[in-house]
Amino acid sequence: MSHCGTARRDAVSSSRMGGAFRRRPEPAVTLATAPRASRLEPAWLDAEYNQRARHPEHVEIGARWQTASALVQRLESWRRDVRYGAGDGETLDIYPTPSANAPVLVFIHGGYWRSSDKSLHGFIAPSFTAGGALVMVPNYALCPAVGIEHIALQMTRCLAWVHRHAAIYGGDPSRIVVVGHSAGGHLAAMLLSCRWKAVDAALPAQLVGGAMAISGVFDLEPLRHAPFLKEDVRLTPSSVKRLSPAFFPRPRKPLFVAVGGEESAEFRRQAALIRDQWGPTTVPVCETIPSANHFTILHNLADPNGRLHRHALGLLGLRR
Repeated sequence: MSHCGTARRDAVSSSRMGGAFRRRPEPAVTLATAPRASRLEPAWLDAEYNQRARHPEHVEIGARWQTASALVQRLESWRRDVRYGAGDGETLDIYPTPSANAPVLVFIHGGYWRSSDKSLHGFIAPSFTAGGALVMVPNYALCPAVGIEHIALQMTRCLAWVHRHAAIYGGDPSRIVVVGHSAGGHLAAMLLSCRWKAVDAALPAQLVGGAMAISGVFDLEPLRHAPFLKEDVRLTPSSVKRLSPAFFPRPRKPLFVAVGGEESAEFRRQAALIRDQWGPTTVPVCETIPSANHFTILHNLADPNGRLHRHALGLLGLRR
């Protein structure tokens, strides 16, 4: 693609972003206000944010996710690669529940917007479908083929599709909850801040009833400078402002936030930042999961006895 084509795509994307997501004119806090000048030091940023380098066991963890998800997909009655749009990556997997008129959990995978796939995350579904929730797991196009703004807009189209089609699969379109991990946690917070009437006037203003961001990032300025990532995500100062939900106005629906006890200081700072910026009324849960790292924290979500699982059930209105 030519540079002219890329610039035009970014301009169109930025224009649409401005209509779809609420944001303040200027951020109240920036990376420059952080207490350590080293926050712009490349090696430090990579050490804090490059979770695959920090946890080389991620390869074995991912293999276990793949094995568990394949087993679920053999045993469960599920729908694969249902299209929510015509673009690249615009498909989702659907895991039904026997319960009628069920609340809908949309799980958005992580991978720094540049890797991973919905097929690896089917293991999340069984404990929720058994508890009475319809589960949908979308894909999206990946960086660097597209930018993060494009992905955020894909997720608005996905959620609009979920609202329109949930009832076909036994779901209640008035009870949609988004749970995201890592980059998916960022997207979950973005969707909570969406102006849904700007996406489609026929949609409800509060399409998402609540969200949970697990090990999410909410201030993208550090990632603009991180050597391991910056060439793929191609963030600019202006796109950071458009894509940092920590500096958006507080949404009306709740965001639950969690981070692993073994995660880096920056991921813990990101969790505290969204709580401080949006306040305890909007972020009533901001928890650290002991002995969990950036990857194993998802096991707490899938475990029916895990705190994150119970919090997600609460958002879905399925408290045990």
